[in-house]
Amino acid sequence: MDPQLPPPDDLDAPVRELVGALAHRVGEREAVAMCTDLLLGAPAAEYPTVLPYLAGWPAHSLLEGRWADYWGRTWGARALLYIWDEPAAEAVVRGLDDPHWRPAESCLRVAAAREVAEAVDGAVRLAGHHLPRVRAAALRTLGRVGDTEHVTVVRRGLADPHVDVRRAAGLALERMAARLDLGPDPLS
Repeated sequence: MDPQLPPPDDLDAPVRELVGALAHRVGEREAVAMCTDLLLGAPAAEYPTVLPYLAGWPAHSLLEGRWADYWGRTWGARALLYIWDEPAAEAVVRGLDDPHWRPAESCLRVAAAREVAEAVDGAVRLAGHHLPRVRAAALRTLGRVGDTEHVTVVRRGLADPHVDVRRAAGLALERMAARLDLGPDPLS
């Protein structure tokens, strides 16, 4: 539930600073719990004073109903790039099944940054997403947490029609080669 916070000092501050200010006010564990609640679909109206700490000015558009509800889920996930508590991993994995691509992509980014190994199945599935940016994020995640059985999925990305996906696949394979000792030429 919303802790009835005063507004952030600077709604134009970078998200990292806004999220840090939220954690400072309520404690990191509580801030993470609110973010995971939003990620899992809590209505924005339940967190009217928290959302400005996750998004700055755009939070008002969501709270006024002018923006789609997936933004609250997206911002909840994105905040986990800056604050973390291990129980959030379960919400991140569940967020990979979000019906909208933005929260799912944000969860991929968090899974890669926080090395959430349980995210591999969702990352494999999202490696076939219709949007190149989601495919690339999925491959980056597999590069960080995938195992040898995921190398084939990442290698497929080398032939993707989009340059960003191909680049992500190459970097993911290099990372996997170093992490998993795949041998001298993981790209072939």
